[in-house]
Amino acid sequence: MTRVGFRWLERGSCRHPERMTLAGGSLCAVDFPSMVGVIEHPTRGLFLFDTGYDPAFLEATRPFPERFYRWTTPVDIGADAAWRAWLGANAIDEAAIAGTIVSHFHGDHVAGMRHLADMPVYCARAGLEQLRGTGRIGRVRRGLLEALVPQAVDEQARFFEDAPTARLPTAFAPFAEGRDILGDGSLLAVELPGHCAGHWGLAFTTEEGRPVLLAADAVWSSRSLTEHRPPPRLTTALLGDTKRYRATLDLLNRAASGNAELAILPSHCRTSARAFRTTDAG
Repeated sequence: MTRVGFRWLERGSCRHPERMTLAGGSLCAVDFPSMVGVIEHPTRGLFLFDTGYDPAFLEATRPFPERFYRWTTPVDIGADAAWRAWLGANAIDEAAIAGTIVSHFHGDHVAGMRHLADMPVYCARAGLEQLRGTGRIGRVRRGLLEALVPQAVDEQARFFEDAPTARLPTAFAPFAEGRDILGDGSLLAVELPGHCAGHWGLAFTTEEGRPVLLAADAVWSSRSLTEHRPPPRLTTALLGDTKRYRATLDLLNRAASGNAELAILPSHCRTSARAFRTTDAG
């Protein structure tokens, strides 16, 4: 695989009971950061994996029924999460951004799309179709906020389903193949079904030679991954498909236990993010 630069950065967070994401977890509310991948391709520029939270989320959840989304997952979107403040704090050159890779269309993953809608957007056709084809109440129930995704995204979309199939290195086993979204083997989209319609992760190798699988919401925490503890059926049935979610978690658990060098990074786990940064720095 063509190697890429990579940073895993936080942009906003929300709070809800741990038990909603981990069987047997605490009923107390805990923080769930929203992570953004900043991927530096050697010749094509920067790509963002998801966008994290953005002040646009507060605007989109002001009316009803969308306000229920904010009530059920209270958010922390400080001044540091504003687009240019976040870019500046992390030394990201906006002019160098070449596109966005969207794992799925839940609000906490696409809240910043208004800043990126006029450039290529790599995403799942199934996810975008559900976002556009569902009524307002149905969208809120599924964690979707159509107002966060400008219509220009539809014109710029390049669908994972249409990209050529490519074999994954053995470091990602039992995952065997992905979709080569740039056509050079650098970034391979990997379907991770169950969480919602059109849910995909991303596989690549860092400049240091470390294999990485961005798992988005196929798993919420390192504990869920290593202890093989899925969310309760209430959560997975509300958002997606429990059977498929648990099958995906099983594959992730096998990948984690069978590949010591592989970094599997959930989108809402500070423990995994810190461990990755520590190991990467080492």
